[in-house]
Amino acid sequence: MKNSTYTIKLIFLGDITGRQGRTAVKSFISKIGEKPDFVIANIENASHGFGLTKKNYDELSSSGIDCFTSGNHIWDKKDIFEYIDEATKLVRPINYPSGTRGVGSRVFEVKGQKLAVINVLGRVFMPPIDSPWQTVTEEIDRLKELGVAHVIIDFHGEATAEKICFSKFLAHKYNDENSALIKGFFGTHTHVQTADEKIYEGMAYITDAGFCGAVESVIGMEFETSLRRLSTSLPERYEIAESPIAQINGVEVLIDRTKSTLIKRINLEVDNNKGVLSNER
Repeated sequence: MKNSTYTIKLIFLGDITGRQGRTAVKSFISKIGEKPDFVIANIENASHGFGLTKKNYDELSSSGIDCFTSGNHIWDKKDIFEYIDEATKLVRPINYPSGTRGVGSRVFEVKGQKLAVINVLGRVFMPPIDSPWQTVTEEIDRLKELGVAHVIIDFHGEATAEKICFSKFLAHKYNDENSALIKGFFGTHTHVQTADEKIYEGMAYITDAGFCGAVESVIGMEFETSLRRLSTSLPERYEIAESPIAQINGVEVLIDRTKSTLIKRINLEVDNNKGVLSNER
């Protein structure tokens, strides 16, 4: 994918899960040939699979990631409350109740244009949360008033139908054949990359970007503990998988002044013992 004066090259990475995911992502970013203009990563599982510590936030911030999105596990490490209000790259789901610490969207300047990132939680098969339909549209209307040219959505949800419906709702409301405000809509949470990437009404879309973490795992978690929990229905603490071969899942997107023009899935493996990237899986 070639860059140009009027094109933003954006990379979005699915849920970074545990140490193996963090290590693999740092190797991947350091080895990108043509550097992207903006990198977003979901980090709600970055610290031992649940939440995000200040140490890991700082570590990933220095690796070349420009914005962090999250999800329902963002509160799992309690030191989040000590730094979330000063974490200038971090976005938590916007549809938590009014007064929740942190922010649900951020505006960045990329190649002279304002680009906003919004994080939102779905409601189907998820914990109770405020309506994404009302909360997100109100925020997009506010961002339009600020002169934002590009809006990127991380929809953190379980149900594929909810993600598809919400993305079409936003595209129909804010995009037309000549101009697209919503440039990207990327699903997260399931840790399983879908094969439905497309440009829809000028918006780059994928139902789930996948995850970054140990290949030999159950969506990043160790097999034996997952097996006991799922086969017995008894409480069992999940343990993060530590096998050194990790996968990198995400998407690469090209955005011009009026629309997204290309989306390509990222699906690579990294040997964390050697820091070597493989060809696409």
